[in-house]
Amino acid sequence: MRLHVDQRHERVLELVRERGSLRVAELAEELGMSAVTLRRDVESLAAQGLVERLHGAVVWPTGQSRPAPAAAPPAEGLVVGMVVPTTEYYYADVVRGARQTVEAAGARLTIGLSRYLPDEDAAQARRLLSTGADGLLLTPSWERGCPERGEGLWVVEQEVPVVLVERSAPLGHPAASLDRVRSDHAHGAAEAVAHLAGLGHRAIALAVQDSPTAPRLRVGYRAAVEALGLTPVSAAPLDDASSRSEAKRFERTLEYLCEAVASGNVTAAIVHSDADAIVLIPRLQARGLRVPEDLAVIAYDDEVAGLADLPLTAVAPDKHAVGAAAARLLLDRLGVAAPGVMGARAGETARGPGARRHLDILPTLRIRVSCGAVAAAP
Repeated sequence: MRLHVDQRHERVLELVRERGSLRVAELAEELGMSAVTLRRDVESLAAQGLVERLHGAVVWPTGQSRPAPAAAPPAEGLVVGMVVPTTEYYYADVVRGARQTVEAAGARLTIGLSRYLPDEDAAQARRLLSTGADGLLLTPSWERGCPERGEGLWVVEQEVPVVLVERSAPLGHPAASLDRVRSDHAHGAAEAVAHLAGLGHRAIALAVQDSPTAPRLRVGYRAAVEALGLTPVSAAPLDDASSRSEAKRFERTLEYLCEAVASGNVTAAIVHSDADAIVLIPRLQARGLRVPEDLAVIAYDDEVAGLADLPLTAVAPDKHAVGAAAARLLLDRLGVAAPGVMGARAGETARGPGARRHLDILPTLRIRVSCGAVAAAP
């Protein structure tokens, strides 16, 4: 038989008074209630000053008599929900890093996939919360990697702590105040430009596919070209108009690079992604362009760059580190000690609101044959 709201409140108070602190998920299971209903009850009791809400847990109010001081809520039974577009390619390592960190803390990771479908991010988040998630790691399907005006407000309306993963929000947007962890793609692109400039290249092209990564690559590329005093290069065709057809994307990028080299100016290019570079290089060679002699190439992502028949120099975002760092931030918000918690002393966690944190993880440049810095094997 379902309990009346007053009976539920009385039972919650009884259990919290008796034990000092309880995780929301554990309390919901013990009372036979949904996590969503219990969270509403806890919010009501907290508003009355009858309990305190610590991220992921309910605590007896400070200063009121209770049986014994409560220890930090254990991680056992804690559930971290993670919504990503896919678990393939780039996000496989992100998820792996998050999972290893969550499980090392004694908690459990559950996954929701959006497949880049409209409104599916929010739907997956709701599903994970309905099944008991205590916090969320979110990678919304924002086309430019950040929300447009009026977009993405749902991420700040969650009843649990949220950490953005490989996403950010512009200043002034409510989501800008959330914790976030992302790869510094702008830095990665700038490092690639600087490396090519160090090899003597003065005109470097940028060819990127339309993706949430692209805007940051363009920012880093343009900043490095200006800072190093390099020759400006006309924008790639996909900068002005994206292509929904993969075949047309390759054709337009191929023509752009061939024309750029034929002009006598461009001698190097940064291509996103390395999968695109692996497809493009044989087509360039079929047109009579030699890599790296006529066109030095650096790929971006380093998922499969080293497996190309001509091993590709590539910028490698540390995706595993991004997932692990995001999980540590969220566990910290939930009051759980996790290996390598940032900003905390050994054995301590934030266990409270604390300052929000924006963490950018720098990619690594891995030198191989395609940029001309090392000689190909005889």
